[in-house]
Amino acid sequence: MRQFALVLAGVLLAATVVLPRAAAAAPAVGQVTHLSGTLTAKRADGSTRLISAKSEVQEGDTLATERETYARIKFSDGAEVVLRPGTQLKVAAYAYDEAKPQSDNIVLNMLKGGLRAVTGLVGRRSRDAVTFSSTTATIGIRGTHFGALLCQNDCGGVPTVTGKPPENGLHLDVTDGVIVVRNAAGRQEISSGQYGFVRNDATAPALVPPSQGIQVTMPTSISQNNTLGQGCCSPGMRKRLAGAGGPVCAVADAGACHLALARDLARAQD
Repeated sequence: MRQFALVLAGVLLAATVVLPRAAAAAPAVGQVTHLSGTLTAKRADGSTRLISAKSEVQEGDTLATERETYARIKFSDGAEVVLRPGTQLKVAAYAYDEAKPQSDNIVLNMLKGGLRAVTGLVGRRSRDAVTFSSTTATIGIRGTHFGALLCQNDCGGVPTVTGKPPENGLHLDVTDGVIVVRNAAGRQEISSGQYGFVRNDATAPALVPPSQGIQVTMPTSISQNNTLGQGCCSPGMRKRLAGAGGPVCAVADAGACHLALARDLARAQD
């Protein structure tokens, strides 16, 4: 009986040490700032939960937007990502310490759907430390604002000049900066104002003419930047664009709006 009591005491002692560790939540690496519908997060432990605006995002999360849902996430280093409906994005790795740039490492896996992304502090100080990946290619960034759309027989609602759905593969557009797209078949730099396409992982990335490019656009309700007091496509932004000779901001010409937003974010983070 005494031996059994000792064993039981040992088990209980182990439980008091192990359980708090298991219950501890992973540290937050970002926050949902804007949301227009249903967003779920599959945690690294396999659990899935609905999340709302102001919810934390953790390393290891796979974020999934439902139909007609747009979500905007701001990460700890100031980077921002806006997800289209039907998108799945995994925060595969996120290491950021403002005082330790040598430890920077951010890996975001786009499993399906589309997004727009604006570089944060890590992307500006450690360009090789930020990677976006998909099934067709890996995207490296250089102080960038870009869009990516992965079509897998699910882009029927995306407008094109031909009126037909975009071709299956990875479509890319760059509003500011440069991205470097790589896979086993080759490498391609895509600069501001340019468009790219990667058919599959066995086909080299290539530039496409602007008339054939696919630009990922977002509704103004999601692209608004309330934190800075100048929403994208707000009256103030329209005035700025008009004063700079730019187009009147609308969903159809969201590129100019996103570029102004990207520059505002960069100035705010400097």
